[in-house]
Amino acid sequence: MKTAARIYTSLIFAFLYLPILVLIIFSFNSTKTRTVWNGFTFDWYIRLFHDGIIITALRNTLIVAVVSSVIATVIGTIGAVGIDSLNLKMKKVVMQLTNLSIVNPEIVTGVAMMLMFVFLARYIAAFQLGYITLILAHITFCIPYVILSVMPKLRQMEKYTYEAALDLYCNPLQAFFRVILPEIMPGVITGMIIAFTLSIDDFVISYFTSGPTSYTLPIVIYSMTRKRVSPEINALSTLLFVTVLALLLIVNLRQSRDLKKTAGKGGGSF
Repeated sequence: MKTAARIYTSLIFAFLYLPILVLIIFSFNSTKTRTVWNGFTFDWYIRLFHDGIIITALRNTLIVAVVSSVIATVIGTIGAVGIDSLNLKMKKVVMQLTNLSIVNPEIVTGVAMMLMFVFLARYIAAFQLGYITLILAHITFCIPYVILSVMPKLRQMEKYTYEAALDLYCNPLQAFFRVILPEIMPGVITGMIIAFTLSIDDFVISYFTSGPTSYTLPIVIYSMTRKRVSPEINALSTLLFVTVLALLLIVNLRQSRDLKKTAGKGGGSF
């Protein structure tokens, strides 16, 4: 039974990751063929970084990802603290609404936000499709993930820590920054990394809310595949995969370290 389970698991992972492995291997192929290996080369990576369109898209992607992840982390952290202070019934309602925005299809979110920005652009010029609308859209879909990353840390806190800080002559702002924030910081950092990863990876919402000068890397990759499949796409996809993989490893390592610390504190309290 164990052998069958291992074979089944191996087949699943092979189905998921073998195409990515093939893509990575052929990003180093010396010719444009996608079926025959003709030698190792870094030429496609060199050409990639000499492509003006791709460099512009990379710059746009990083700007949007950094700005949106930082703002989403601030808003999501404040939102999580506010949700945690609600009574149980209201907390369940708000968390259901938060989960609904995550499971909602991206194409619905993208079209809805595009229509809203087009409507607002009739009255406010700043809402013309471009950097501002793209960043606002990314902030919107990243906030729920930050909230879900911070909420477990708030639940792990001692219930009356905040009140104790107020009793020790801290004002509410000091109590938050000196007591609550250090306790939930692992969740805040995890939420920010997840938001950054999601922003880099997003295509559907970016496609509907970006302007002609604010296109991102996923949009460029899509447009390149519609015309021709160049090995530069393999190189670009490989770099994106490595970046996202590195960020996910950082998140998992932080979570593992936090679990060990929590277990150590729990073990030492007996």
